[in-house]
Amino acid sequence: MEFRHLRYFLALADELHFGRAAQRLAITQPPLSLNIQQLEASLGARLFDRDSKGVRLTAAGVAFRDEALALVARADEARALAREVAAGAVGRLRIGFVGSVLYRGLPQWLGAYQRRFARIGVALTELNSQQQLDALQHDRLDLGFVHTPRVPAQLQTAFVHAEPFLACVPQAHALARRRKISFAQLHDEPFVLFSRAASPDYYARIVDMCSAHGLFPHVRHEVRHWLSVVSLVSQRMGVSVVPAALGRAGVAGVAFRPLAEPTAPSEVYVAWKPQTEHAPRRQFIELVLRRASAQAAPGGMNSTAHGG
Repeated sequence: MEFRHLRYFLALADELHFGRAAQRLAITQPPLSLNIQQLEASLGARLFDRDSKGVRLTAAGVAFRDEALALVARADEARALAREVAAGAVGRLRIGFVGSVLYRGLPQWLGAYQRRFARIGVALTELNSQQQLDALQHDRLDLGFVHTPRVPAQLQTAFVHAEPFLACVPQAHALARRRKISFAQLHDEPFVLFSRAASPDYYARIVDMCSAHGLFPHVRHEVRHWLSVVSLVSQRMGVSVVPAALGRAGVAGVAFRPLAEPTAPSEVYVAWKPQTEHAPRRQFIELVLRRASAQAAPGGMNSTAHGG
């Protein structure tokens, strides 16, 4: 039994007339008759009675009509689903992110995306940059938001956002009363930093930034998420230098102050594995880059693509 047999059968079952059914199918009567005979032979049952009075469905034909209708409907749904998936209208999108991106626009990007693509299922996973790069390489994520453009060769990145670093101190600390904090004023303070293992490149950037201004931080605690850094600072476990977005996290007991010296910005990149086409991923990245560009401050960095 082939799919065309079902279409021919249903046309004849509706018309109960070989001539009209053939005309509806845009074929001649002989191939219609042949296909009905082939279908009946494959089923081992007669589906139509044919005599001088016309064409009638047998009891087997009536029963088969309901099943044939369901099969054709499922095939139509499968075709429509395949087209929608190819167009990126349905499917699944697995997104990794560093915690600070929650305060840099990720919820707004997701809201805009899901209003447009309501049938795309989105799964969010908070991971540090290194974990995301590993997951992308092994196809456990479709895209990720990381702090570094230095990625394995099979991955690609695009710049999303840049913002300044801020000094982060306990609210009760004497430095919290200052309008700006210099690196020299942090010289004798214990530091809480983002883990070297979690993002070696990002850790090195922060340490290099401090050392460029004569500060060689005594790192007392290393943690794997930026919110953990801020939480430990709020508990008076040390001070830190963090991306400005963390100031919007709403953690009590902590103060954020601009650094007195100029520093390189904290950057966020979107990373993905471009070897295979994935319409939901492409559409989400396009939305993020478009919105990030529109929200960028005058004179800020432009979106650029980087090879791995």
